Amino acid sequence: MGRPKTVNDSFFRFRQVMRHFSPELRKEKALIAGSMVALLSSVVLRILEPWPLKLVLDQALHWNNPKKTDFLERFSSLEPSTLLGLTALSLVVIVALRATSDYYKTIAFALIGNRVMTRIRGRLYRHLQALSLSFHDKARSGDLLVRMIGDIKLMRDVAVSALLPLLGSTLVLVGMVSVMFLLNWQLALLSMLVVPLFWLSTIKLGRRIHSAARKQRQREGAMAVTASEAIASVKVIQALSLESHFDKSFSSENKRSLSEGVKTRRLAARLERTTDILTAVAMAGVLWYGAVLAIKGELEATSLLLFATYLKRGFRPIQNFAKYSGRIAKATAAGERIVELLEETPDVQDAPDAQEAPTFQGKLQFSEIRFGYEPGRPVYENLSFTIEPGRFVALVGDSGAGKSTLLSLLLRLYDSQQGTILVDDQDIRRWTLSSLRGQISVVLQDTILFAGDVYENIALGATDVTQAQIIEAAKLANAHHFIESLPQGYQTILGERAVNLSHGQRQRIAIARAAVRNAPLLLLDEPTVGLDEKNEREVRLGLRNLAAGRTTLLVTHDLRQAAVADEVLYLENGRICESGSHQSLIDQAGRYADLYFSQTGERKPTLR
Repeated sequence: MGRPKTVNDSFFRFRQVMRHFSPELRKEKALIAGSMVALLSSVVLRILEPWPLKLVLDQALHWNNPKKTDFLERFSSLEPSTLLGLTALSLVVIVALRATSDYYKTIAFALIGNRVMTRIRGRLYRHLQALSLSFHDKARSGDLLVRMIGDIKLMRDVAVSALLPLLGSTLVLVGMVSVMFLLNWQLALLSMLVVPLFWLSTIKLGRRIHSAARKQRQREGAMAVTASEAIASVKVIQALSLESHFDKSFSSENKRSLSEGVKTRRLAARLERTTDILTAVAMAGVLWYGAVLAIKGELEATSLLLFATYLKRGFRPIQNFAKYSGRIAKATAAGERIVELLEETPDVQDAPDAQEAPTFQGKLQFSEIRFGYEPGRPVYENLSFTIEPGRFVALVGDSGAGKSTLLSLLLRLYDSQQGTILVDDQDIRRWTLSSLRGQISVVLQDTILFAGDVYENIALGATDVTQAQIIEAAKLANAHHFIESLPQGYQTILGERAVNLSHGQRQRIAIARAAVRNAPLLLLDEPTVGLDEKNEREVRLGLRNLAAGRTTLLVTHDLRQAAVADEVLYLENGRICESGSHQSLIDQAGRYADLYFSQTGERKPTLR
């Protein structure tokens, strides 16, 4: 969203933000109704609050005056001391009731703001989790975190401290102005002459405040991106002495954010001072013309004082709007950034008639697949092959040939632009994503383990798993022995990303995690890269145990692993240029054979 150019555009943007939040607001109907009752009570009591003062002054100035007002005629039977006591008591009662109403209104507004923003944050988190990899490939994680944490917090704080209170102030303004017209329409009309000037200044400065606030939020997002990259890669940064480079990048964005923040505050302060001056002009005009009417005997002095009190309190919402304009502009900018994410639609999602997948037998078919990450740059043009149930198939070839992409398509992390992927002769798009992925186990090159104990990490993603099953899966993965040697065994807490384990140990826990799912399809993506000989041997043993009886796809550059597969598919430029068993491909003496002998150092047989 760019900078708003008109008031209508700004209003449209605000309405667009609220359209996303209104379903959550409707869930708080009862609390909103209660807060509105407290708000209206507070407005009425604020309107009544100045009247005891008028009554006291009229009593002190005009009690012995034969020309009494209609208002005082009603209390003519009361003694002056009694009337003064009652008015003083009524002031205390009115202020106490108004304070009570304000208390409940403030608490209710805080509850509404916190509950709504908490649900919005949860909704945004679930939405981000559901967005396709094509979005996350381009998105910056630091900026997403700022939107999910910082922008939501800003909206919540402003909603509680500014936006909802301004709603109450607006009702106070309407009530006060209505009473002012009832008291003296001439003075009321005179005081309203400055409103168009205030409106014009608000339009002019408010648009600039919103633009500056939005830029500031973008700078803060860029700072978060730099910081998250630096923290995640601190080992590499220190090893290559890149601290100064990242410091310059962070400092640059930090200074820009400071500049936009100062600009926002300066504009907000300018709007506040403009409002103060316009309020003073209105007050001066009312006092001048009111004094003229009082001298002529057309207006009582106490009525002028009462009118001035209403004018000052009635214009307070306008002053509050100027005071909070910068914060409201920031909240609107933050809301727009949240809405941008909520309006992102996943490229991959369940079809309207998607069904739960039955238990797979394991037959795989890729039929005339055409896919590319970017338009005009296809990874596959017309890829087709079939894998029978229970087969162990190795996918080999140069980097960038599209090996790992096949696994991503089978998992529906991406959808092909053309062609179909079948499991047991059924298009995988007819099933729900959760039921499809629930029958696929995955072991990746860079295993991610989470903060928690070993039990929790192995059981992750599986349902109703017992400790006995977890231990059995660990044994199958050849991991039970080293887990038992940990300080608390299976209850050992793993640090963030399990840095207290070696790469080989993390891989074996990942194999145990895949085993405990007991899925009919197994996808392995370079699971032994970076391992030393001993760990690689342990991991390969675990993988062989895991692959038994399952349809398995292994992506690897190590052709020694491909040699034990039932079938090898050699990919080049997004197509299968060779396929068959390891021995048959060696006999063909083609690309696969050349690469195999180059890796292993074995002598290539010569033809006679």
